[in-house]
Amino acid sequence: MKKVVLAYSGGLDTSCIVRWLKEKGYEVICFVADLGQGLGKGEDFSAIEERALAAGASKVYIKDLQDEFIEDFIMPALKANAIYEGKYLLATALGRPLIARYLVQVAHKEKASAVAHGCTGKGNDQVRFEVTVGILDPGLEIIAPVREWEFKSREEEIEYARMYNIPIDVTKKKPYSIDRNIWGISIEAGVLENLGQEPPEDAYLITKGPTGTSSYPKYIEIYFEKGVPKKIDGKSYKLKNLISHLNEVGGLYGVGRADLVENRLVGIKSREIYEAPAATILHTAHKELESLVLDRELAHFKEIISLKYSELVYYGLWYSPLKKALDGFVDSTQGNVSGSVKLKLFKGSCTAVSRESAHSLYKKELSTYGKEDKFNQKLAEGFIKIWGMPYKR
Repeated sequence: MKKVVLAYSGGLDTSCIVRWLKEKGYEVICFVADLGQGLGKGEDFSAIEERALAAGASKVYIKDLQDEFIEDFIMPALKANAIYEGKYLLATALGRPLIARYLVQVAHKEKASAVAHGCTGKGNDQVRFEVTVGILDPGLEIIAPVREWEFKSREEEIEYARMYNIPIDVTKKKPYSIDRNIWGISIEAGVLENLGQEPPEDAYLITKGPTGTSSYPKYIEIYFEKGVPKKIDGKSYKLKNLISHLNEVGGLYGVGRADLVENRLVGIKSREIYEAPAATILHTAHKELESLVLDRELAHFKEIISLKYSELVYYGLWYSPLKKALDGFVDSTQGNVSGSVKLKLFKGSCTAVSRESAHSLYKKELSTYGKEDKFNQKLAEGFIKIWGMPYKR
């Protein structure tokens, strides 16, 4: 009997896939990656393991990858200011190459000939998994059941799961497809496919709507060291705890929601909503600090790099030569990105209200219009003439 290692989430699709692969004659080994799905509150992995076994898996691997995920994937993306199409903070996209790497490791350990995933033929995750597996071990067969099986809707999958007594958490009434990790949540399907309808509140999991948040703002100060967040309000945190804390605080103030009609890699547009309180707060603070310490040419060029970096992550090219080269550039920009940014959280918004750094390039005596002004305004006339010289006819 051929062995296959399945990237198992415990959701509807992958639970059905376990049974489907078994019916095709495979021995199914499930790999579950703990990327902080509980967002600081813990995930019931024993229930996920029981669900996999109930569906027909012969073995279940569960691996805590949170620290590796944060240090090796989230932090590089944060330093790069990687945001896809201005809204998506790439939580799911960042997790896929890490999961794929461990799929390959487990396949080698179990002497499996194939790996499998639960991605659709319409989505981006299929690319992220398969490109990474192809880079790490091109000899492994890749099975994508959702691209070939007989089910035409999530409703049919729900019926299939019920027929085999597979415990699932979705219903026909609330058939959202959800992926979550410590960096954020991606939500699609169901009523969200109707572009004319506002996302219902029951689609959101960790953020309050603006009307349900406090009438008073919350101020927090985040300290960075070389582009990495270290402290909140003067208190040091481990990265995992820092992100978990910001998810909780940001969620209470409605920070981190995004509703995006995005351009998928396969060429279609899709509507997804996202929740990423901690990611939103940290990206806002990091960008504001960079605006204080990076010179104009470096800051502007880094905007171009940020756009390309976000595309590479979204497109599943984490292990590409270009991504590696861009990491070298990004790291070289972070030497002076140390200091504090105070943020105001209020009814879904996150705005910087103060910035401070020993490497600040802001000089009050040059920018002020008060009596402390030391800027020689007489030099401006000559500067303008030289600057505009190429354009005079």
